[in-house]
Amino acid sequence: DAFPKKGHSARVLSPEEAEKLAKDQVLVSEFKQLKLEKEAQKNWDLFYKRNSTNFFKDRHWTTREFQELKACREFSDQKLTILEAGCGVGNCLFPLLEEDLNIFAYACDFSPRAVEYVKKNALYSTERCKVFQCDLTKDDLLDNIPADSVDVVTLIFVLSAIHPDKMHLVLRNIYKVLKPGKCVLFRDYGLYDHAMLRFKSGSKLGENFYVRQDGTRSYFFTEEFLSQLFKAEGYEQVVSEYVQRETVNRKEDLRVPRVFLQSKFQKP
Repeated sequence: DAFPKKGHSARVLSPEEAEKLAKDQVLVSEFKQLKLEKEAQKNWDLFYKRNSTNFFKDRHWTTREFQELKACREFSDQKLTILEAGCGVGNCLFPLLEEDLNIFAYACDFSPRAVEYVKKNALYSTERCKVFQCDLTKDDLLDNIPADSVDVVTLIFVLSAIHPDKMHLVLRNIYKVLKPGKCVLFRDYGLYDHAMLRFKSGSKLGENFYVRQDGTRSYFFTEEFLSQLFKAEGYEQVVSEYVQRETVNRKEDLRVPRVFLQSKFQKP
């Protein structure tokens, strides 16, 4: 990766990219959209069946990028309680538990299969972690986590997979278990990320919202949209910025622009 640029301005499209996006205005039919919503859990379960634990790399960058995990301690070996909302197969969770012995983690995922993979991991221990299946848009987190008990919530490449009309339900659910004064650490796809520009015609579900060939969906965030979403649920914005990188594929001599939104929101 080239050195990342951080800031509040979105990536500027090339004329060719702008033309491609302008042309792509046909939306997937309402019937198919309803079917995708109904089958969302099944599609993610099939994703994990096909890819097992091999698709995502372990995210050892989390503690580097989110110094807040260290900064939110009042003293150095303070025990932290975290919630990883949308843990997948544990690519973020297990590096974190390995690197920081003073963490107890709650972790949940939409896919029952992903949760089973987490439980089978050699690093999984019920003394340090509680994992459970959960649809964050409708299953109450209070069934598994005490109110106002979590120091940090990580929401990493999760909200983008949820229908924009239901994203506020996730934030409302998380709010209940977060301690006052504590934070949600957010990272997800930003507007005009390379993945957004690669979608073929016929993949568009709505503004900045697309469906992949396997039926899983992805939303691409603007800073304004994300900010309004969190503030409407009572959070205060601490920081929110685009992270722009250029990934180089030397084998194919390709340079692709990656755009993420990295943010921190606090419960008052």
